[in-house]
Amino acid sequence: MNRWLQQPLMWLRTWTTSIAYLPSMLAMVYTLLGLISVMPSGLPDPSSLPNSDFFEALTFKQHDTPRTLLAALVGGLISLMVFSFTMVMSVLTQAGAQFSHKLLLGLVTERHHQLVLGHYLGSLLFLLVNLMVPNTGDSPTLWRSLAVYLGVLMMVNCLGMFVYFIHQVSQSVQINAVARRLSGRTRLSLERLRQRNRDDGFCERVVSRDDDQCQLLRARRRGYIQQVDFSALRQLAIKHDMVVHLDFALGAFIVSGMPLMRIEWPNGLPEGATAGEELDEEQQAELIKNLRAALGYLDGESVEDLHEHGLTQLMEVAIKALSPGINDPGTARLCMHQLTELLSERMSVPLCNCCVDDHKAVRVSWQMESFASLLYRSITPILHYGRDDLSICLALLELLKTLSLMGAQYGHLVLLQQHADKVVEAILAQAEFEVDRRFIEHGLQAGHHRLNLPSPQW
Repeated sequence: MNRWLQQPLMWLRTWTTSIAYLPSMLAMVYTLLGLISVMPSGLPDPSSLPNSDFFEALTFKQHDTPRTLLAALVGGLISLMVFSFTMVMSVLTQAGAQFSHKLLLGLVTERHHQLVLGHYLGSLLFLLVNLMVPNTGDSPTLWRSLAVYLGVLMMVNCLGMFVYFIHQVSQSVQINAVARRLSGRTRLSLERLRQRNRDDGFCERVVSRDDDQCQLLRARRRGYIQQVDFSALRQLAIKHDMVVHLDFALGAFIVSGMPLMRIEWPNGLPEGATAGEELDEEQQAELIKNLRAALGYLDGESVEDLHEHGLTQLMEVAIKALSPGINDPGTARLCMHQLTELLSERMSVPLCNCCVDDHKAVRVSWQMESFASLLYRSITPILHYGRDDLSICLALLELLKTLSLMGAQYGHLVLLQQHADKVVEAILAQAEFEVDRRFIEHGLQAGHHRLNLPSPQW
């Protein structure tokens, strides 16, 4: 039953996390409200109601009056929508050129932006329904008149939403907000990784395999594999008495036809299987289908699924700020401050590269990126593009100093020292004037750290 429900549930998850989900839901609610407003009502004639003068005053006397008002509201709301989102796209394009185009999707997918769009679309649909359905009788009924007044209130609400929308968009493209939002999403991804790796079934172990004794499963589609249901793979491996070796790193781009995973049979191959060859589609179709179903493909980088993407995007924003066309070292330093915090948390996360069964036998193994690789990818491009800026080099050195104090193990400390030596070399190369030398010497020795930094003799 779970197998049959897995694909629909995946589609539902994709739909609920898409940009169109909230606007569509709100638009449906408003449309339903519009259909209710044009249905024949059971309201009595206004003259028979208490405070009849008040209700008589609310009821329109001419057919043209509500239609004219509704047409004006529709035209005004369309103009408001066009102006709002034209301006927003201009702001987002500018932000993408200044920071990184990868961040645009994160800005567009903000829930409050989707809510505003949903209220805009819903109000427009409500007004259109009331405009298209004609009135019956000599004059509009009280019910239809109240619907027009409700449409006016919706327009007032949209005006308030417009002010809120402009404020949120203007704030969301500030570098402080961009870095804070990206750092927060990355931190959540790290926390989920920490919680997962605390499970008894996950551990770090040296895993050996003989590819000549494994069966191969190739990819059928392209995309980034960023979601893997390790629990499902573990259960499949236990059920069929096999070991699943993933041939890709999480977040890697997979091309159709490339090796995806290898299946090892510790107690012998199943009937009809041949070692070193591809899995037989006919004999093991159900197994293959379940193995593929445990993998989640995406078309882009998801920070929520992999913290490595968040670190990479912060690094890209930093080097974008260091480009000659922007020249914004302040933004680069701000990104390095966020990188410092995230890398320090990454050092404390226990890493795992395999799942084991109740007897501690390996059932699933995969590739994992080491802290050394992640640190190199995060700071080396910044040093490359910012080595001519003394403030950037000193900020990188401060990053390494801080990491050395965050409970770094001996192996981490050796690694940090190697990168610090590289940064110091770039710093000393800029000691052209005496004032630079004094500033550099103070920057090398300032602050607490566990690194072995030189005391230059000028």
